[in-house]
Order: sequence, then structure tokens, then C-alpha cells
Amino acid sequence: MQNQTSMSSYRLIQKLHPLSLLAQLTSRRATGCLRVYTGSISWSIHLEEGKLTYASCSDKMFERLDNQLRLLSLNIPALNSATRVQMRLMFEPASESLSIPYPDYQAICWLVEQRYISSMQAATLVDVLAKEVLESFLVVKEGNYEFYPDNSWNELPKFCQLDLRLLVEYCQRQLRHRHQPQPGVQVAKGTQVLPKIRPLSKETQLTQQKNIESVDAKNYKPISQLEKKSLYTIACIDDSQTVLNSIKLFLDENTFTVVTINDPVKALMQILRSKPDLILLDVEMPNLDGYELCSLLRRHSAFKNTPIIMVTGRTGLIDRAKAKMVRSSGYLTKPFTQSELLKIVFKHID
Repeated sequence: MQNQTSMSSYRLIQKLHPLSLLAQLTSRRATGCLRVYTGSISWSIHLEEGKLTYASCSDKMFERLDNQLRLLSLNIPALNSATRVQMRLMFEPASESLSIPYPDYQAICWLVEQRYISSMQAATLVDVLAKEVLESFLVVKEGNYEFYPDNSWNELPKFCQLDLRLLVEYCQRQLRHRHQPQPGVQVAKGTQVLPKIRPLSKETQLTQQKNIESVDAKNYKPISQLEKKSLYTIACIDDSQTVLNSIKLFLDENTFTVVTINDPVKALMQILRSKPDLILLDVEMPNLDGYELCSLLRRHSAFKNTPIIMVTGRTGLIDRAKAKMVRSSGYLTKPFTQSELLKIVFKHID
């Protein structure tokens, strides 16, 4: 945009006025990205001619997206847990050094590209997420910021242009509502006091007990019956909690007991305790990589014949050769689907 003044106050931590910042950008009909930093958390607000095209916050980024997709899955069965886990494996950064630009927005673009959701549903998703992000941004008191044109953002598809003023007004109403005293709460000297809880009378307690006992006994099973032992124990070693969570979701708990280990240095002792039927081992980990750990496990008498599957994003011949050299049993490439994981697991389990 011509004659667009650069806004930048990135170097020094200072008092911030989010409303004023957003008002200036709207009035200028600015195009670019407002990036705000406060310690370890950052906000990114993308604008086009003063309209919001996307807003994101680094704190719980994919949890926020996953929560909304879970709600959408009630009407879109294809957005099941397996799809959502696959999405997170593809786009959620395992660490800051491996981060990709706008990972959550790229995840939404992927969902549209794969036809899990329509462009209109993506626009609704952007709107809902923007409200959550702006609500958290409006209460920021200090930090630093920069506003800059972002050419790489222009290459991505856009699903909507939202009225920033209306979004801010909505968020302000939500914030006011949250700060209002709830019914039954007594306010004294600026402090909210919870209402006094009265103990149940003996008569009420007896009635509740009878109601519980009157439930048909066939709905209950002894604890010993509920605690059914899984058929197989799988140990997963990976420094990414996202990958560990996804594997746990993919493996049915009635068939598998999944032991997750995120510290490769402590892995040997934890594996010795769990005595797994199969080990899923990430290749790229700090301090001790997967090849070294696999070699160590093979030297231990307890794991000479235990299936060890290397899990990695690398697909080169050299990497596969390394895996064979340390006597790994198989190779699983990230990102993987539930069926791919189950196929290789059952291939190597007796």
C-alpha cells in the first residue's frame, strides 16, 4: 500500500495500548502483519486494507485450533481424532528451531486442500479463532511490537476479510462479561467471596444413597473385571509430546498399553521396567539420537530380539542403511496415518 507508514517499536519493552494500535491500523487501511511480543508469547495479526485476514497466538496455538475442530467434527465425521493428529504431526513445530511460518494457518489451508472442510467453514474457523486471540491480546499491558509487510503471507489463500472494529467490540463485551460478579457471589472490599456452602442434611444424604443403590446392579462390574490387561505393551521414545500423544491415540487401549518416554537418556531404565513387546524409537533427539539408542538397546540381553521401529521424517537411503547397521526391525516415516502405524506394529508383533 502506498504511503503506508511503518510502525515499529520492537527493540524496547514498553507500555502497550492494544486498542490504540489496532485503531491506527484500521484507520490507515494498513496491509501487513502486526507482531507483538511479551516474553515467551507472541501475537500475529494479519491485515489487508485494514481488514483482518487471520490472528494467531503462540500460546496453546494448536490446542486452540484442535478444540474448534473437535466441535466441527460433530457435523464433519472426517475431522476425527486421527485426522487432527495427522494435521498436528505435519504442521505443529516439534521445537522452535524447526518452526514453519504460520503453522496453524497452513494447517487450515491443508484441511481445505484435502477437502476435510470447505472454504466457508475455514472462514468461520478463522473468525472464531480471531476472537479468542484478540481477547487475549486486548489485556496485554507491556511488550514490544513491529508492523511489517509480509510477502510470504501473500502467497497463501485467504478465506475472509473481517471487520476489525466489530471483532474488537465483541471481545470487549466478552471481557466485561467475564469481569462481572457472578450470581450468588458476594463482593466485599473489591474481593470476590464464594457463597457459603451448607452441608447436606442427613435426610438428603440418605435419599441420595438410596438413589445410588437403586440403580440396576447389572450396570456395575467389579474393579477386577474393569481392569482388563492389554494384550501388548508398546514403548514410544520421542522428545516430541505431540508425536507421543498421537501414537497413544492411534493405538487402541484395549489392545495396547502405551508407555511414552520423552527423555532418551532415561529410556533404558524405563524400558527395562515396562518390558515392551515392541519399541517405537524417534531418530532425531537431543543428547542421544535414535541410532545410538537402538545400538545400546541391542547390546542389552533383554532387547536382542525385541522389535525396534525407527520413526523419522528422513527417507534417504543413507538413513535406512544406518537403521540396518544398528539392527532396527523396521522404518516408519513421519507423518504417518493410523493404518500405517498399525500395519507395521502388527507386522513385528507375534
